[in-house]
Amino acid sequence: MVQLVGSLRKELADSISTCKVLVVGAGGIGCELLKNLVLTGFKNIEVIDLDTIDVSNLNRQFLFQKKHVGKSKAQVAKESALQFCPSANITAYHDSIMNPEYNVEFFRKFMLVMNALDNRAARNHVNRMCLAADIPLIESGTAGYLGQVTVIKKGMTECYECQPKPAQKTFPGCTIRNTPSEPIHCIVWAKYLFNQLFGEEDADQEVSPDTADPEAAWNPEETAARATASEKDGDIKRVSTKEWARSTGYDPAKLFNKLFKDDIMYLLTMDKLWKKRKAPTPLDWQQLENSECTKEESPASGLKDQQVLGVWGYCQLFQHSVETLRSQLQEKGEGAELVWDKDDPPAMDFVTAAANLRMHIFSMNMKSRFDVKSMAGNIIPAIATTNAVIAGLIVLEGLKILSGELESCRTIFLNKCPNLRKKLLVPCILDPPSANCYVCASKPEVTVKLNVHKTTVISLQDRILKERFGMVAPDVQIEDGKGTILISSEEGETEANNNKLVSDFGIRNGSRLQADDFLQDYTLLINVLHTEDLERDVEFEVVGEAPDKAPPPQTNQEEVNSITNGNKDSAQPSTSSQAPSKDDDLMIVDSDEEEGAPSSSAAATSGTKRKHSDVETGETSTKRPRTDQSAADDDDDIIALD
Repeated sequence: MVQLVGSLRKELADSISTCKVLVVGAGGIGCELLKNLVLTGFKNIEVIDLDTIDVSNLNRQFLFQKKHVGKSKAQVAKESALQFCPSANITAYHDSIMNPEYNVEFFRKFMLVMNALDNRAARNHVNRMCLAADIPLIESGTAGYLGQVTVIKKGMTECYECQPKPAQKTFPGCTIRNTPSEPIHCIVWAKYLFNQLFGEEDADQEVSPDTADPEAAWNPEETAARATASEKDGDIKRVSTKEWARSTGYDPAKLFNKLFKDDIMYLLTMDKLWKKRKAPTPLDWQQLENSECTKEESPASGLKDQQVLGVWGYCQLFQHSVETLRSQLQEKGEGAELVWDKDDPPAMDFVTAAANLRMHIFSMNMKSRFDVKSMAGNIIPAIATTNAVIAGLIVLEGLKILSGELESCRTIFLNKCPNLRKKLLVPCILDPPSANCYVCASKPEVTVKLNVHKTTVISLQDRILKERFGMVAPDVQIEDGKGTILISSEEGETEANNNKLVSDFGIRNGSRLQADDFLQDYTLLINVLHTEDLERDVEFEVVGEAPDKAPPPQTNQEEVNSITNGNKDSAQPSTSSQAPSKDDDLMIVDSDEEEGAPSSSAAATSGTKRKHSDVETGETSTKRPRTDQSAADDDDDIIALD
């Protein structure tokens, strides 16, 4: 007769109480997951998160309260979870999982790793660490009402990086508010600004400098003190952005100086942010107005929507759009609000002007109205119930692993609408590793197309190895028979090479580089393919991979065995009694109506499998091929992070 402890077999209950697990991330999914783990009986848990608690987190990250604002998420999550189970042994780290201390040996002490992350770089890193340590990883994510849980095990399943991902379109709040590095960051900021000034104010869409940025103040106590100080009134009466704008009569010059001069000067006082970044340059309305260059600015040529104006041109567009939007508010009456619509000319002009001015301040190339419109899209909200469902599924998959039944694990998708079988949860058989994966293949190798006469060593290191291939501290050796060291992770050893061209070191068409990341226990061979035919603003291409595209849907179908509901511990949720066809990918249709979520017609077909893509709101990892839409529509899915 089977002995039970609660609803679990005794052997499984004993395993749960003795095993050590790592939770990476203590945000939307992480809070729910930590609560689930202690209530299930897990006693030895370590949780790591770099972030601090913001007011906007409180509507869904229920382990946090208002008194916790500014404090470490990991530490407060630990304290709150212990109230559910005081006997649990929880260790919290207010730190980045990508720091060298968390090496392969650190990961090897865990029986299971559970991701609840908010960015692709950290996901890639944890994926590689778990592969190197040969530890099972449960990856998860949510986007609005959509969610996914999958299991990754070295040699048995696809790893997180087996399939190409579309360009990431999710950004942390501190990046939007403090350290934008791409035009899309400025565009999202400008959309937030529109709502703060003319629409419905939302705490998640704050545009002022983020004083609690964990990067600006590494010390948790300093971060907490700064956040607490920002909440106190003192002798200053704090007012919302909209109230302040109203008090000025929506004066364009005053708005301009507040947003593009005063706020930027305040950011400059957060000097830790600018140690490794180029500092922003404030703009002053009066100086620009009096500048001789504004009087001589020649009109741009070409179609109006495709013109890129000068700084003063965008100042004038900002002024005109603010005046027009102010008139629209006055016509609607007291307490009225405007709704941003990319097809509304004044609203689009405002976002174009504000975004481009911010791009200029942060030393980026400005964009045309056409480009801004194509990139400005819908923001998918974080839904507390989605996080709760996904966190529950993570634990259920974890129970299968601890039961020694890894083969019964599934990728499980949570859909917004029931599929044809009237199921919201759709399980799919885990795919085997990809033979062409540049991470988990036995000998990872990749071919990169670039111009050796234009690519610098620092660009190779930062843009290709770190940003594209997810390395943290790469060492690069040229396979030239001499073992020339091009890049060293030892500080100062090869800094003199940074601004030199790779061709200066004899790298040409057909050259091979060996890139090692000892932290990740990862080696990648790179074949260099020289070309002078790259598109404008494209620095390199990975051969065999369409830029910014997920893999196309498969055309053939295979019959697979039926998936039964649950294992002998009923650890699997009740889903369909038959597995969806594994080669029939769900086609996601962008819909303005559904704020970037699949349309109801697409959701209705979601008995078919979706590949991992980054659908994330602080919380994802799904592969979703795109539909046959225009490039402009492809950029309509801007997803806001926790």
